[in-house]
Amino acid sequence: MARLLEKALVDAIKERKLTLCTKQIISSMENSKLVLISRSLPTESTKKIEESAQNHNVPLIHFNDTSVQLGKLCGLRFRVSAISLSTLSNTNTQAILKEFEKSNFKKESSLGLNET
Repeated sequence: MARLLEKALVDAIKERKLTLCTKQIISSMENSKLVLISRSLPTESTKKIEESAQNHNVPLIHFNDTSVQLGKLCGLRFRVSAISLSTLSNTNTQAILKEFEKSNFKKESSLGLNET
């Protein structure tokens, strides 16, 4: 996973500038800079967060792993199905998105999914 994202998650947890849980994320979306959802999140909840993020123009990353792995990435000892970060600068947000896109492209390329 991207190093910038991991650092942003750890920093947000230290500073307590994050939101966990679907309902809280949706209700505080206007304050969010970036939202991550794991593949463990139920489809209905995923759709609600996606819709809210789109309505508030908040970037959304589909973390291609389980809630257990997202929790570990955050340095937490419990599952994290969704997390919203509220302290990122626009520059850091764009850098994380770009880094995430590159890492996903590399994974897809190595699996032969992007070949024409």
